[in-house]
Amino acid sequence: MRRISLPPRTDWQTKVEAAGLTYHSPDSMPYPYWDESAAYEFSAAEVDTLEAAGSTMQQMCLAAAQHIIENNRYAELDIPPEAAPVIEQAWSQEPPALYGRFDFSWAGASSGQAPKLLEYNADTPTALLEAAVIQWDWLKDLTPQLKHPTTGGDADQFNSIHDKLIAKWKDLIPYLEQPLYFAGIDEPEDQLTLVYLRDTAQQAGLETIQMFMEEIGWHADTQSFVDPADQQMFSIFKLYPWEAMLAEEFGPAALSTYAQMRWIEPIWKMLLSNKGILPILWELYPNHELLLEAHFDQPAAPSATGWSDVAGFGRGHNSAPVPTSISRLAGNPMRNYVRKPLISREGANITIVRDGATVFETEGTYTGRQIRQALAPEAVFHASDGQPRHPVLGIWMVDQDCCGMGIRESRTPVTDNLSSFVPHYFI
Repeated sequence: MRRISLPPRTDWQTKVEAAGLTYHSPDSMPYPYWDESAAYEFSAAEVDTLEAAGSTMQQMCLAAAQHIIENNRYAELDIPPEAAPVIEQAWSQEPPALYGRFDFSWAGASSGQAPKLLEYNADTPTALLEAAVIQWDWLKDLTPQLKHPTTGGDADQFNSIHDKLIAKWKDLIPYLEQPLYFAGIDEPEDQLTLVYLRDTAQQAGLETIQMFMEEIGWHADTQSFVDPADQQMFSIFKLYPWEAMLAEEFGPAALSTYAQMRWIEPIWKMLLSNKGILPILWELYPNHELLLEAHFDQPAAPSATGWSDVAGFGRGHNSAPVPTSISRLAGNPMRNYVRKPLISREGANITIVRDGATVFETEGTYTGRQIRQALAPEAVFHASDGQPRHPVLGIWMVDQDCCGMGIRESRTPVTDNLSSFVPHYFI
């Protein structure tokens, strides 16, 4: 793995806009969001390592979700108790689930380390069009100059995201009552992701309608959600986090009508998109090479029903086996760690501690319980300006398939909304 400086394509702005990426150079950033002045080069073996890491982590996370359900650990994740029976219902019935993105830190095979999981964006991941389409078009344009130094073979890319999404939508058609609605907030990145996902669904043969979350109505007489034309909605892809939905006025209705709806992503994704999954993974798989040591920052009170086993989750999910001996130790002696809220996005409210002292922190509005996660081994590359760059490797899952990578690169140790997207290839 290495960072390569490259000249951007002539008129690259027009090229990426034609493929749908309209916010490539937002006014809020002093440099382009889409940055093709560099690329990350991997070996085929390194891509194999990352693909295996994504597949392994998916099975471990599903096993951790099963463990949370069986041991009633919702309170530790600040999940409302009224959501628990709906999560369990959705988990056992296996409703449609589409995609997610693991974020790994890794400096490549030469580091002598395995990739380390930072978190799992399992509910509302974005930067999807960039990973699936924009960097693929970039690679096609640059193929003549990206060659293997020994064999002369063309460069390739870890990227079958687009085809896997279309194939997954086709698999979901029997489970969905059409039209399938696509809903999100009025933000450029969210809308771009919705437009792209809607396009893949249409290519799969689904009838679709796009709208804003605030346009979803509630019909009290029929106890159902309706679209702006007052038509009942049955199938909705929502790019809006479940924890935010449940805090809204219509949250109780989303729970009470869950059985008659097809929400994508399903509500059990709350278990995986919550950073509380990280200390639970560490408890279940202590010292696993893909994990960083993690603990809850403060002990949580047991839920109202205490630590109890929930009657059997029976089928599907292909979960990895869970070790029978686990520790719920909340305290930890770590002096080098990152403190994160259970729920936060875009690098907000992150604190980096070295030798017991805070060395970097970000502002934000996220509150509530936090976790401590050990610092990952250093993964820093230097740009042509001599300044450090910190890449985070986003490994994409479509259902259970690990199928691609997108890289966000920051100028600070925390990936945030000022981090660029940088393409990759392997030879």
